[in-house]
Amino acid sequence: MTTPVAGTASDAAEPLECWCCAGTYQEKDLVRLGRHPEVGVCLACAHFLHQQARGREDARRPSPAARLRDALRAGRRLVIQRQWHQNQLFGRPLRWLGQRLP
Repeated sequence: MTTPVAGTASDAAEPLECWCCAGTYQEKDLVRLGRHPEVGVCLACAHFLHQQARGREDARRPSPAARLRDALRAGRRLVIQRQWHQNQLFGRPLRWLGQRLP
């Protein structure tokens, strides 16, 4: 009989914690940072961080496209603030649209 060794496949099934939201996820649902593999961020937080990074890039290099993206981000904030995305009538189309806009 053999005993399991630390770091084997049995450890891979353990849920891991997202460094951003502290939610628990499986390894396949986390994004790792290149030089810091100990940092794991869930996919939802990775998308949020990407949006924040795009906003910072747009602020550093203003252009007509950047202003358009800023307007879209302001619209998204308004929708979330007023909770229109949870409305039964037009919440689903707003959520669909929000996933496809920058």
